[in-house]
Amino acid sequence: MKMNHAEAAHPSVNSSYLPNLHDEQSATEDEGEDCGPSASLVPKLSSTPLAVRFSPEDSYNLVYIIFFVMGISSLLPWNFFITARDYWTYKLNNNTVHGEQSDLSVNFESYLSVASTVPSLLFLILNYFLVNRLSPNFRILSSLIVMLLVFVLTTALVKVDVSDRRTEFFVGTLASLAVLSGASNLLCGSVFGFTGYFPMRISQALIAGQAMGGTLSAVASVVNLAVTEDITNSTLYYFLTADVCILLCIIAYLLLPKLAYSSHYIQAAKRVGPGSISESRTAHAVPPLQPILKKAWVLGLSVFGVFFVTISVFPSVSSGIQSMNKDSNSPWTTTYFMPITSFLLYNVADFCGRQATAWVQVPGPTSPVLPVLVLCRVVLLPLFVLCNYQPRDHHPTVVFNSDVYPIVFNCLLGLSNGYLGTLPMIYGPKVVPREVAEATGVVMTFFLALGLAAGSAFSVLVVHSI
Repeated sequence: MKMNHAEAAHPSVNSSYLPNLHDEQSATEDEGEDCGPSASLVPKLSSTPLAVRFSPEDSYNLVYIIFFVMGISSLLPWNFFITARDYWTYKLNNNTVHGEQSDLSVNFESYLSVASTVPSLLFLILNYFLVNRLSPNFRILSSLIVMLLVFVLTTALVKVDVSDRRTEFFVGTLASLAVLSGASNLLCGSVFGFTGYFPMRISQALIAGQAMGGTLSAVASVVNLAVTEDITNSTLYYFLTADVCILLCIIAYLLLPKLAYSSHYIQAAKRVGPGSISESRTAHAVPPLQPILKKAWVLGLSVFGVFFVTISVFPSVSSGIQSMNKDSNSPWTTTYFMPITSFLLYNVADFCGRQATAWVQVPGPTSPVLPVLVLCRVVLLPLFVLCNYQPRDHHPTVVFNSDVYPIVFNCLLGLSNGYLGTLPMIYGPKVVPREVAEATGVVMTFFLALGLAAGSAFSVLVVHSI
């Protein structure tokens, strides 16, 4: 076995910030001897001080790339749904884009947020109870297959004329998104919990991949607008891209156990996880919640706060901000302003924020600065509301009357979401005993989804108050 020096030293994590991480707690054990409540059930493997730090190399960063791809695919359906705004407007406005808007199309994005977040919470709760009952393989693969089937159905409906069945199409679309979101969050919770057994760089790869998924969907949307005039053709190609990505994700995940690097950590996880032997599986069918919350509740609330603020304005408010020069009828102000400023810039900034955590982790998991910075993001809410959001029924005054402002605000929203949202997510599974690392990943994902659910409900109030 080769020693992976980068993994051994964890250079991307300043050890002064992480004095109690379970990776360091097990430095005197071979591949993570269990130090938790169920330690008596797990045979001691070795007393070699640095044995845990020996692992195969991640050749060509293949494992990192696979988890990055899984991150892309895990949120791909949501990203493709919300960036296809013109397509939904076309379908719900009797096959016209610039005609009189129906009530279904005006409120579609708010309903979209609610339909995606409520099932997410239910599936994440279910995932917590299934952590020790169903293997990660089953949960991950079944989620991916459901996502693929539902999105293929969504793609097939692109060319179907629903002008006489707009209400049914509206309800069916929300139902499809509910199933997709449930499967997607079951996937996210399972994969992120699973990465708790890997070095921190793998968790970061997954989260960075999620941001890249948003960036790719925004780029694909802009490219389709530029090269295809027919909105159904552009959306068909657009959705087919998502279908292919999900299929590639399934293939990549099936390759994971065949790689020496990932196999090393998977086998180690089987020896230290609470479901690794039958006695422990029976005794701890449901992971203990109290020790997880005791260690990670501040980090969980930080994740909640970050995504509550983000989803309160994105995309329901940010995508409704129009160019101050829209009357010029230039392609930039009429066609490209919204997809570029609201979706592309936000997702690029979000990716940059998440990727930055690969090199810098400041503040640390126990620092009070982290929740303070999360609270400071609340100021972004009025900044977006006071831009040129249309229509404005209750607050006609536009304070930030330049196209520069929404560009800057979307970049700030994305950067802060990426950085402050990723830090507590990667800290969470590392500040608890190793045997509850996977369950902690699920709990952290639950806090994230709870923030999205509360934020999406609040976004409806924000939109109706402008």
